[in-house]
Amino acid sequence: MPVNLTSPIAAELLQVNGVLLGTAEANIKKPNRKDLLVMQIDPQSTVAGVFTQNRFCAAPVTVAREHLAAGKGIRALVVNTGNANAGTGEQGMASARATCAAVARLLGCEPEQVLPFSTGVIMEPLPLDRIVAGLPACVANLKADNWFDASQSIMTTDIVAKAVSRQIKLGGVNVTVTGIAKGSGMIHPNMATMLGYIATDAAVTQPMLQQMVSQASDASFNCITVDGDTSTNDALMLIATGKSGAAAIIHADSDAYKQLQAVVTEVATILAQAIVRDGEGATKFITVKVEGGKSAAECKQIAYAVARSPLVKTAFFASDPNLGRILAAIGYAGVADLDVQRLKLYLDDVLVAEQGGRAASYREEDGQRIMQQSDIAIRVLLGRGATTATVWTCDFSFDYVKINASYRS
Repeated sequence: MPVNLTSPIAAELLQVNGVLLGTAEANIKKPNRKDLLVMQIDPQSTVAGVFTQNRFCAAPVTVAREHLAAGKGIRALVVNTGNANAGTGEQGMASARATCAAVARLLGCEPEQVLPFSTGVIMEPLPLDRIVAGLPACVANLKADNWFDASQSIMTTDIVAKAVSRQIKLGGVNVTVTGIAKGSGMIHPNMATMLGYIATDAAVTQPMLQQMVSQASDASFNCITVDGDTSTNDALMLIATGKSGAAAIIHADSDAYKQLQAVVTEVATILAQAIVRDGEGATKFITVKVEGGKSAAECKQIAYAVARSPLVKTAFFASDPNLGRILAAIGYAGVADLDVQRLKLYLDDVLVAEQGGRAASYREEDGQRIMQQSDIAIRVLLGRGATTATVWTCDFSFDYVKINASYRS
């Protein structure tokens, strides 16, 4: 079961004026489950996104990038689960374009105004006929209050849906931010998450929106790892409809930008942490915080070395305070001039190591007590600067192997 994570409550997910969502059961991989989503957005909305850096990126990623760059104004997003349409060559590209064309016919827009997204099994042909057949049901189901069903329709191995809403005032006007995401395994983003969609009724120019989504991603989805694998399909999209009535955000140094950036980042962080808490087979949620570095880059480098170490992760699953594994990961992280004599390692509030070895005050039973918790913090104090970085991860359990050994069956 997910680590201290429950399913979102539909009534708590706020509508975003200018966004309609419709789902359908298209039987893409399995029957009797929502697996197709269409998001229709009002004209004049701005859309920005960040995508996977995997060189084997999926066909829908390539097409979505092209359509965003065309600058014709995005009117819809279409998402299918059950099939990634990655590693599918020219056929996959043709299927992604055909999906956009089918959505465009139903909504009365151009194919280049539709962004496609897919998630699921890699290197399998996209069942285009099932998707096209399911699209009319999505369009017939378009509603403003459909965020909960939308969050369910994009799940793969997720156990619970991931969705959250926040509301703030900009210039005395209520502004809503609602987001959904999916992800459970193959999580080690190099831009965002597996799939994430955040919408606001604020008005934001496209350049400012692109900056906003990049900043939010760097502070959230680029700070998580479940298994060290970066997906072929990662995408995080940010939509601003401008329907709230608040003044348009056109400068990054404005108070309105900073306020909206903060809440978008908050929503992204909640969704990113939910992905880790719902990591395949996870039983522990682990925060790795590295402090006192010369740069944020070296802090994150060390944090990720710890967070993605199979030996560290399996020790946490077993609640075994074999904490020398953490020191080993710190040591091989690649910071060549790291002075281990200055380093301190904490497990929650328990000092584990200092001056190059086990702390004199450390007791095995203290480590055991912390390791048995479901939420655990690792703190690494480098003593070489003033910067900090935080990464969130989970343990490796037997179930992770079982889930991925039988993923296609």
